[in-house]
Amino acid sequence: MNRRNVLKGAVAAGVASLARPGLAPAQVPGGRLKQGVSLWCWQKWYTLDQLCQEAARIGIKGIDLVTPDQYATVQKYGLIPSMTAASEPNTIPIGLNRIENHDRVLAKLKEDITAAAAAKVPNVITFSGNRRGMPDEEGLKNCAIALNKIKGYAEEKGVTVNLELLNSKVDHHDYMADHSAWGIELMKQVNSPRVKLLYDIYHMQIMEGDLIRTITKNIQYFGHFHTGGNPGRHELDDTQEVTWHAVAKAIADTGYEGFISHEFVPAQQPVIRGLEQAYELCNV
Repeated sequence: MNRRNVLKGAVAAGVASLARPGLAPAQVPGGRLKQGVSLWCWQKWYTLDQLCQEAARIGIKGIDLVTPDQYATVQKYGLIPSMTAASEPNTIPIGLNRIENHDRVLAKLKEDITAAAAAKVPNVITFSGNRRGMPDEEGLKNCAIALNKIKGYAEEKGVTVNLELLNSKVDHHDYMADHSAWGIELMKQVNSPRVKLLYDIYHMQIMEGDLIRTITKNIQYFGHFHTGGNPGRHELDDTQEVTWHAVAKAIADTGYEGFISHEFVPAQQPVIRGLEQAYELCNV
């Protein structure tokens, strides 16, 4: 069996799962957390329209990492474009930790904030960038300079800039914002209600664990959450080392009002069942 046939089979299975009337909605409607789902994880199986239909059926409220030309499609289904997608020059390896990047990246961030505000999109994304030999203290100082320049515009427009924490052990080697303590110190230096961290639970489980304590102690610095099973970044099931219901409950207990968005790559069939299960686990 070659790769093309495998891909065709996966797509066919995804389309078939859309048509299955037996797929049940989440057992408990509502819940204290607004849940979302990241588009990129599902593009192998679903169009944006199809994913929106499934998300609305399940009870999910947002679609993460979408571009301005996709906002209207998401909103057509009564959903929120919960986080913008990254695009050049605002990307993971480039980022804000180098002064020479600031003009280009901040111009792009301002453009993203403007489009988000016009469409009532709550969050835009940004990154520290890779170290490339730079000391973490220098990178933190440079990121603070950049974010302090953009925070006034974000506050004016009512849009939150989220700098993502990523692991540098498995997926994003050399990425600077790879520990929560570094990001939290950055947030203290910026001190804005419209500049926060995107705390990706999958990435921080790889780098440091101690999820619940870190989240509950520092919730004021976190503007968005991502999920993903570790190891493998697949479904939030019993093959994973995170107790997702407990983490979700801890987040909800803080009074957090933002999104927790599922960013895992399906590995089981039917693929949509994994999203239903994730919704149920985090519906606290």
